[in-house]
Amino acid sequence: MPRLIADLTPLRVSPAYRRLWWGLGVSNIGTQVTVVAVGLQVYALTGSTLAVGTLGIAALVPLVALGLYGGALVDHYDRRRVSLLASSVLWLVTAGIAAQAWFDVGSVNLLYALVAVQSAAFAINNPARTSIVPRLLEPQLMPAANALQTLSFNVALTCGPLVGALLVARLGYAWAYTLDVLLFTAALWAVWRLPAVPSEPVGDPTDGGVPRRRVVGLSSVLDGLRYLATRPNVRTTFLVDLAAMVLAFPRVLWPAAGALYLGGGETTTGVLAAGFAVGGILASVFSGPLVRVRWQGRIIVWAITAWGLSVAAFGAVLVAVGPEAPDGVLWGAVVLAGVALLLAGGSDAISSVFRQSILQTATPDHLRGRLQGVFIVVVAGGPRLGEMVLGAEATWFGEGWAAVAGGLACVAVLWLVVRLQPRFWSYDARHPEP
Repeated sequence: MPRLIADLTPLRVSPAYRRLWWGLGVSNIGTQVTVVAVGLQVYALTGSTLAVGTLGIAALVPLVALGLYGGALVDHYDRRRVSLLASSVLWLVTAGIAAQAWFDVGSVNLLYALVAVQSAAFAINNPARTSIVPRLLEPQLMPAANALQTLSFNVALTCGPLVGALLVARLGYAWAYTLDVLLFTAALWAVWRLPAVPSEPVGDPTDGGVPRRRVVGLSSVLDGLRYLATRPNVRTTFLVDLAAMVLAFPRVLWPAAGALYLGGGETTTGVLAAGFAVGGILASVFSGPLVRVRWQGRIIVWAITAWGLSVAAFGAVLVAVGPEAPDGVLWGAVVLAGVALLLAGGSDAISSVFRQSILQTATPDHLRGRLQGVFIVVVAGGPRLGEMVLGAEATWFGEGWAAVAGGLACVAVLWLVVRLQPRFWSYDARHPEP
């Protein structure tokens, strides 16, 4: 049994990583509290679902715009200082969100602006933090470390919205945001306690073939993209993730599944969302065997195959019951749909662990920030595009068939990519090659 449980070695051998993991885990709960509270406040001010959806655009645009440039900053300056500065901005913005609630400003445009600044700071902070971790641990510990990161994120994704909704209902928006301000101090403390983490010297120009430039600008960003274009294994981690997220990300289908197919409305939608998150938690908790995996490319391929088939199975449940808007809850179908999404969430967590591990171990240190910038753009943008794709398909064919078609298309495109990039299937963690 101990060999099945998540490997805690990274927490034992590196005090700096342990503080960072705890600090980010605690602050992520507060972040999810704010995400829910802001959405609820915008809806309360406007009564418009479209206005709530606009929050996603306000967050996505600066995230994409600054994700690549933030990675270049990370490769140029001390990563601890970059993360500390970006984290300080995030803390100040969160305090600003709390202040507008305490003073009852009631301005939706102000909330949009604060969310946009928050997202811009995150676009710099995230590549900095993820580029720091490989400097705190040995390469062989990266799968275990990423499994622990996935665990803390999914716990926050499960608990944060519940805490946020309860606080808003019982105490109001201001207290929910204030909790985030308090919890985020844990992340600030963890980053402040880190040692200096300057980017390593470039050394031989053949190591990535990209020199470090004195001025951080567009040319520095393009250097990272040119490197990515010539490194098939790292590039394939992004391509297979885009195949999974763009073609088969099912979140946009959950509200209709609760209202039209399974019954129960918002409650059923919450059960489906929780099932997906719990799948990620279980995969992380029982991730012990993952640290011993050598052929990581194959595990990613099989995990995304399982993801696509699980999403298709979720769609098959909806097709079977039909959009009849039942008076009661179809509990048998809810259980089947929940199990399918639980398997999808677990598969996504396993894929994420190894995609991040390949990126962190196969990329030269002086380019990790820029590649992490690409990673955050893909991770943020892929699901948004996926919601648009499946939303359009649901309009044309219905939610059930959209999930079935999306899941099967994901599997087909995934194996086509692997056939075109055969080196990815043979990726060896003992000899990481980008």
